[in-house]
Amino acid sequence: MMAYNLISRWSGALGACAIVAIVTPANADPRAVVELFTSQGCSSCPPADKILGDLAKDPSVVALSLPIDYWDYLGWKDTLADARFSARQKAYSQVRGDREVYTPQVVVNGRAHVIGSDLAGIESAIDATKKADGVMSVPVTMTLAGKEINVWVAAAGKGPAAMHGEVWIGSIAKSIPIAIGRGENSGRQITYHNVVRNLLKVGDWNGTSCNWTVPLENISREGVDAAVVYVQDGSRDKPGAMLGAAFTTLH
Repeated sequence: MMAYNLISRWSGALGACAIVAIVTPANADPRAVVELFTSQGCSSCPPADKILGDLAKDPSVVALSLPIDYWDYLGWKDTLADARFSARQKAYSQVRGDREVYTPQVVVNGRAHVIGSDLAGIESAIDATKKADGVMSVPVTMTLAGKEINVWVAAAGKGPAAMHGEVWIGSIAKSIPIAIGRGENSGRQITYHNVVRNLLKVGDWNGTSCNWTVPLENISREGVDAAVVYVQDGSRDKPGAMLGAAFTTLH
């Protein structure tokens, strides 16, 4: 399924970077951010939604579901859809220059797109994009302390990797079962995994080690039980390669 001509609204930055000296944590950093653009109104999407759920169990993958809204006119209004995700998907296609916008579509590490139901293709794209300079090379940590989330982004390493990026935090609902009453998936109950419920820009990273403190109330909403932070080259309108990410359960 294909669609174009989408509009986006994004939130402003939450704060400025505080330069700090922190020892890099010993735990392994994720190898990929996998974004699935899906829709409750798309009959081809349920297999991709299941694969996304399987990927969400892999600690080396930050798997995110971003429901789009451009199929709402087909008889069922997606109850999780957000026009910002539709715009993000289109922005990716414009940066790539291929105008490939469809569901189910997976974008891997901000670089490659794959049919969301093609697990082998997703794994191949993860391997291919990881070889690009800078992709998922910047350690990122996120810790919950009381009513705040502390975000830390390491300094850029040596080499030609990107020395700047935008830092975003997302509110995540790890599992949402939906009973679909009409449209192409009428009568089905589908569980959506790691659903992004909101995105807020934390700040800008300039290649130095930085941290930010985000009040938990800024990302809390009904059903949210996890959070994601990612550093991405480019901008919200021209998203580039994923430079680093972290995922944590809130409760």
